[in-house]
Amino acid sequence: MLVGLDGFVDEIIDVVDKRTSHEKYDRITTIAQWGGKILAAAGQSCNFELVVKQQKLGGNGPIMGNALAAMGWRTTYIGNLGVPTVHPVFQEFAKRAEVISFAEPAHTNALEFADGKVMLGNMGPLNDVTFDRMVSAVGMDRLVELMERSTLIGLVNWTMLPHMTEVWRRVLLEVVPKLSNKPRRIFVDLADPERRLVEDLREALAMLTQVNEKVHVILGLNLSEAQQVAGALGLSKQENAEGAEGAIVEYAVRIREKLNLGTVVVHPRKGAAAANREGSAEMAGPFIVQPKISTGAGDHFNAGFCAGQLLGMNLEESLAMGVGTSGYYVRNAESPTAAKLAGFIAEMPAPEA
Repeated sequence: MLVGLDGFVDEIIDVVDKRTSHEKYDRITTIAQWGGKILAAAGQSCNFELVVKQQKLGGNGPIMGNALAAMGWRTTYIGNLGVPTVHPVFQEFAKRAEVISFAEPAHTNALEFADGKVMLGNMGPLNDVTFDRMVSAVGMDRLVELMERSTLIGLVNWTMLPHMTEVWRRVLLEVVPKLSNKPRRIFVDLADPERRLVEDLREALAMLTQVNEKVHVILGLNLSEAQQVAGALGLSKQENAEGAEGAIVEYAVRIREKLNLGTVVVHPRKGAAAANREGSAEMAGPFIVQPKISTGAGDHFNAGFCAGQLLGMNLEESLAMGVGTSGYYVRNAESPTAAKLAGFIAEMPAPEA
């Protein structure tokens, strides 16, 4: 596996509602509750105490790469994990995987609530993540070698990496022609494109269509991303009796057909669906109301789904790998080994109401 190119230092944070002692506090439990407090302070001012519960590696790429390495895949990671030395939060990852870093990491404050999370980020270092800087750090011959030996090439977090479309283009033009025809996949995660211009999103999606002419592309989307991509492509909004989350198969099928990609997978919080040229599949996940951690759940799903695909599993089995990897992670706040994942999937918990 070869994965890149982002890197974040994540701080997992509680927002304090009431502090009961120096050591104890009640946290604000929902985004709606916190939003109400902010709105009530309009025209005045407000102050919130933030408690850092954990500092950990972050970014779509490092979390996905770390999950793959934990399963036992031989993983190489390229990205902005710190220079001249790798930041301490990535040290354990660097023991599991080969890490090549060429820029400083970005930083995210992940405010976690029972109904979601609010990500506050310093993205400045991501401007340094370019194809030329990557080649300078790795070397073109070495980059070709790494991609040649890999069955999965993950180039993720398009939204936050301003040069990612150019990276995809130059990989297609300068690296792919030097690769053999052995089966491999390129996995792409857009990472909430709402903050980017629709024109930029359309350009990126058109580039993925071009890439798929040479290498099978897997496009991973959460529900919001699927809706945004569908809108950018001029596809009608998908709804059924269960709402948008109940229409994820239709989103996967129609987006894949419109872009002519190898595979499209859509993964809301409570399940997932995928479509390829052979058909489609859907699976409910082991949803849990109060997870130990939620930041990184989608990246763990992506790791599990891609691993299933590369092991030759069909869509339904790959979805089981995805929701199983994510479900284990949010319950245990750690990435599963292959053995732990197999055991978890064999006794997959029913989704909580």
